[in-house]
Amino acid sequence: MAKALVFLAEGFEEIEAVTVVDVLRRADVEVDMAALGVRRVLGAHGLAIEADLLLDDVITTNGAKKQYDAMILPGGMPGARHLRDDARVKTLITQQDQSGRIVAAICAAPIALEAAGVLRGRAATSYPGYALESADYHEDRVVTDGHIVTSRGPGTALEFALTLVERLAGVEKVAELRSGMLVA
Repeated sequence: MAKALVFLAEGFEEIEAVTVVDVLRRADVEVDMAALGVRRVLGAHGLAIEADLLLDDVITTNGAKKQYDAMILPGGMPGARHLRDDARVKTLITQQDQSGRIVAAICAAPIALEAAGVLRGRAATSYPGYALESADYHEDRVVTDGHIVTSRGPGTALEFALTLVERLAGVEKVAELRSGMLVA
């Protein structure tokens, strides 16, 4: 069973976090939601989510205690800034990238990938206005470059999640989910 880690920082974009977690769990991917601070995390629009664990439970001084097939960063403000500015998140992103495992970010959260140095010369996208100076920037709804997956924003959350399902569980699982969820 594939394993994914979704970061939750105060001010995260609720649609992006909940959609990804829900769709991945429907695909039988084991998902841990890790909060940067306290376990009850308030989203950008006032929705509170109880994280499965704290980021400190996930990381040691040498990196992640558990290996994840994907690490996923929802956007939203100021959530994306909190992710970008957290040294633990930066360490995990860098290690995940170096291992060749999936690193994914949506909306403003690719700024955290850029800060970690993993977008240099790679195709990527983000929410309009959050230019990625080190990336080969595209305006497609979802952009993949090897094991890096980025997406534009709340309206692309389902496509982003299904792209992650394809990577983690295969195209058959995507077809099954699209049918069951009535995705055109």
